[in-house]
Amino acid sequence: MTVKTRLPEILQHHQASLISDWLARQREMPGHRKGDEREDRDVAERFVKALGEASRGGNVTDPDHAEWSPVRDLLGEFSRGRARQGFSPSETATFVFAMKQPLFDRLRHEVGKDPEALAAELWTTTRLLDRLGLYTIEVHQKAREEVINRQQQEMLELSTPVVQLWEGILALPLIGTLDSARTQVVMESLLERIVETGAAIAIIDITGVPTVDTLVAQHLLKTIAAARLMGADCIISGIRPQIAQTIVHLGVALGDVVTKATLAGALAVALTRLGLGVARVPGKA
Repeated sequence: MTVKTRLPEILQHHQASLISDWLARQREMPGHRKGDEREDRDVAERFVKALGEASRGGNVTDPDHAEWSPVRDLLGEFSRGRARQGFSPSETATFVFAMKQPLFDRLRHEVGKDPEALAAELWTTTRLLDRLGLYTIEVHQKAREEVINRQQQEMLELSTPVVQLWEGILALPLIGTLDSARTQVVMESLLERIVETGAAIAIIDITGVPTVDTLVAQHLLKTIAAARLMGADCIISGIRPQIAQTIVHLGVALGDVVTKATLAGALAVALTRLGLGVARVPGKA
């Protein structure tokens, strides 16, 4: 929808003073967090220029329109940068909302003698800046979600280390809850290490798993089945009395999977299977 507005004219004629007042207004707003002043001024100059060019077409009621793409791209880049720096959504949106007062002041100066025209200009400008401010919040939230998801994925990978205890023997210590997403990471990590090392035995230690229910047991069995397809046998260690009772109570069948109470016990079984043994050196305590 095309709307007649003085906005492009005001943005062009008052650009320098408008940017200075705008940046000053940002610093005065509650909760403002100081950023890079040179970067803020650069973004402000680019934003005013892009805003003026987009509004010249008269379509100031629909910033989702194609001609507003440069403005959205600029705000998107700015919002994602603020999200990475740890700014909150409201602190990010302040960048746009702080422009209202400087623009309103200049609109009153230019159009103040015509109350109806002034009211129309103020309403049009308010709607436009509100839409653009909300857009920065949406982009910021999406960026934060991406950061959180990436961090969660990295934490999953870090929390599933596959350790080579001996030649041909791997250990996978699990800590925390074992859900479907983590099972996939565990399985991939274990299978990759089996391929890399040619290990014949993998010890899955669940000492750090707080509870074992039917779902967790199924996840373990899937991992064991996948390892067997790669030519490696699995031993489960860390079976505490409470976990043993729970498995029996749930009626979970572990089949022919060997289980041990401790990692040391599982390692002893693994060494025996490979025809290896550990002996005390004579004369050593």
